[in-house]
Amino acid sequence: MELLDWSLLNATLRMVAPILLAALGGMLCARIGIFNVGLEGLILIGAFSGIAGNYYTHNVFFAIVIAAGASLLFALLFGMMVVVFKANEIVVGVSINFLALGLTTFLLRTIFHTKGAYYDKNMQGIGTWDIPLIKDIPVIGDIVSGQSPLVYFAFLAAIAFYIFFYRTIFGFRLLAVGYNQVAASTLGLKAIRYQLFAIAACGILCGIAGAQLSLGQVTMFSEGMTSGRGFIALVAMMLGQSHPLGILASSILFGLMDAVSTRLQGFSIPTEFTMMVPYVLTLAAMFFLRDKGVETNQTSQQSAR
Repeated sequence: MELLDWSLLNATLRMVAPILLAALGGMLCARIGIFNVGLEGLILIGAFSGIAGNYYTHNVFFAIVIAAGASLLFALLFGMMVVVFKANEIVVGVSINFLALGLTTFLLRTIFHTKGAYYDKNMQGIGTWDIPLIKDIPVIGDIVSGQSPLVYFAFLAAIAFYIFFYRTIFGFRLLAVGYNQVAASTLGLKAIRYQLFAIAACGILCGIAGAQLSLGQVTMFSEGMTSGRGFIALVAMMLGQSHPLGILASSILFGLMDAVSTRLQGFSIPTEFTMMVPYVLTLAAMFFLRDKGVETNQTSQQSAR
């Protein structure tokens, strides 16, 4: 087995999807002046709901819809507390993370009567797509083709958000609300509506990210299976400076490190060490972004006022 080969890039695209989708959701919140640290919990809810939805409906499409809907409800809870009741966004986000962890653990034992993880060999996960023509191209076909539909959706979503923010009137208005709510209000823009819209869209994206994690990669659910991907998505958002294409690039970097950490396990390297790789990169990114993080938080607080 080689550490660096074309199959590593194929695995990178698969690892990128949950991080990219969640980071795009965090970007939406950041753009309207809210720093959402509850991404981890929203992804976890989506991952569990995807498995539960597949268990009850035996339909992968409905399972993805259920995953997105469940995370949407939790996102709206976050939005209600932060936007309507003016609660501290950090406190509420952390609470969402703990609530998701405890609730999924409880439901895992209540619904599936098991502890730690649930796996059913007969459960069908999200299939893969072989892209016509591209799959026959040497090297490129091996890297790009044969991925989950949600992987392609994640990359298309990044491009779509770039067009949305910088080529549509609604996107310009959403950016205006995030930049200065008072000025936007004088133009007749309802800031609360735009904020709730962004938070709701964030919940849907995180739910889809969770579905990709539990149905597109492993077809199982385990307690805390997000393993910090929500926080990595936050760092990817900050590293990409809340720009869709910047987030795409930073997510690919984190996805590559995730794929490398998995590949290193085949070289007799202790698992404890290999699992550290993505998080070491995360800490390094946070170190270089420490000043920008403060500025981003201050900008969010000022726009909220």
